[in-house]
Amino acid sequence: MKTVLITGCSSGYGLATARHFHSLGWNVIATMRTPREDALPRSPRMRVLPLDVSDPQSIAAAVEASGPIDVLVNNAGIGLFGAFEATAMSTVREVFETNTFGVMAMTQAVLPQLRARRAGVVVNVTSSATLAAMPLVAVYTASKTAIEGFSASLAFELESFNVKVKLIEPGYGPTTRFASNGETRMQGLIPPAYAQYAQDVFASLTQPTAMTTEADVAQAVWRAANDATGQLRFPAGADALRLAQARVTGSN
Repeated sequence: MKTVLITGCSSGYGLATARHFHSLGWNVIATMRTPREDALPRSPRMRVLPLDVSDPQSIAAAVEASGPIDVLVNNAGIGLFGAFEATAMSTVREVFETNTFGVMAMTQAVLPQLRARRAGVVVNVTSSATLAAMPLVAVYTASKTAIEGFSASLAFELESFNVKVKLIEPGYGPTTRFASNGETRMQGLIPPAYAQYAQDVFASLTQPTAMTTEADVAQAVWRAANDATGQLRFPAGADALRLAQARVTGSN
């Protein structure tokens, strides 16, 4: 029976992914900053561990407590929506600490055991913002795009050890806690000069032609973890699939 460790499981994509893998018979280690066991099935195959991916000591403790794992899913992330001009560099660094360096640190902590066993998969969750430019998310997009490049290079680096690296690119999902999780750090990031522009952007987001669900992402992570074709990128959700296809064909 295989074991998956998933970061950021308190809600949204991580929670749905933990439930999905458990329902399909895997051992699941669901990690989150503040453990919420009530949100997940009570089962011998489900463990909940505390983890802050921006804290090296927390990472070391969680990896040690987890024991051998077959798949690492780097899902933990924080959102940021606002004008770059108004974003303090301390906020930029905060976003990168979780979305970029947290993913790298977790991967580096788990790789020795995967390499030694010459088996395993690292699945990194990014965003459809890496597929097409979107307004007022420059910092968030940069943090996720860095992981796209990191993952593509790392996939080559680990190929000879039979360790696979995969990318999940979720589309727009208003049911996730992107905005609520980042509400405090987003305060003041829409100055008066950007107010009308931001209002127009918000209006366009309230009527998307397609939305990505938590189930879309959970299923994409499952496919990636079990993929044997060598595919790197897995767009999740109808809108992400459309953007990915447009990038391939060069259309808008």
